[in-house]
Amino acid sequence: MTVLSGVGVFTSARKIKGRAEEVGRIAEELGYDAVWVADVRGDLTVLGELLAATERIRAGSAILSMWDLEPSAAAAAWAAVDAAGPGRAFAGIGVSHAAIAERAHHVYDKPLTRLRGYLDELDAMGTGIPHNQRLIGANGPKMLQLAGERTAGALTYLVTPERTAAQRRELGPGSLLAPEVKVALAADRRGARELAREHLAVYLTLPNYLGNLERMGFTAEDFADGGSDRLVDTLVVGPGIEDVARRIAEHRDAGADHVCLQVLSTGGTLPLDQWRRLAPAVCARGPEAQ
Repeated sequence: MTVLSGVGVFTSARKIKGRAEEVGRIAEELGYDAVWVADVRGDLTVLGELLAATERIRAGSAILSMWDLEPSAAAAAWAAVDAAGPGRAFAGIGVSHAAIAERAHHVYDKPLTRLRGYLDELDAMGTGIPHNQRLIGANGPKMLQLAGERTAGALTYLVTPERTAAQRRELGPGSLLAPEVKVALAADRRGARELAREHLAVYLTLPNYLGNLERMGFTAEDFADGGSDRLVDTLVVGPGIEDVARRIAEHRDAGADHVCLQVLSTGGTLPLDQWRRLAPAVCARGPEAQ
């Protein structure tokens, strides 16, 4: 059963540190349905701050690495978050990457098996994160299957509408499918590509993402020299607002229930002005619709 629709905004704990309440209120007033927070590093406090300052909007981790927080600690942190906005929070949980596991002094092996065990421990507690408020950060078929079986659904990342269609088939009907969409608003295509390449550089070094990009038909030639124009234009939408609205519709037509917009900005600043510009075109309950 789908538990979320509409459009959300995607940010990071670093960007909204000390400003979570303000950010939550702005996103809610603009009509967005959720705020997704990356790089929580085992600290879910920011989700509680977002929820405490708002009345309607959802908040979720995107993602909480299973290597950063043991299941018992995750359940305890979750209880505090849910108390701030009962029923409005999502715990997006995932296996991340080898570097993150090593940072937490773990060996990155058998990630699917380990994540299944993580969910087993949450379920065994009885007071763990409930099924309908947890999601898995998933891109591959086996992880999507686990998401459909053991959680409310999947958060996907760095995907095309065509890949969303395939993931809907792999996930199955009834489970939440929420792709992240990167947005580069700029004066022209050249400016959008420059912003996109700056952001994509790190992902073109990570095996998990490269494997998923290869599933989408990209090759080593697309990954070279900061990414081919084909890769950049496919993965990052812009330069105009109408392009973003069209891409959201394409993901919805492909089977997405909810779309998370990660609006890129220079210097890693919080793109509140861009959120405001986009809202009337992408939010069903945006300022002009209220």
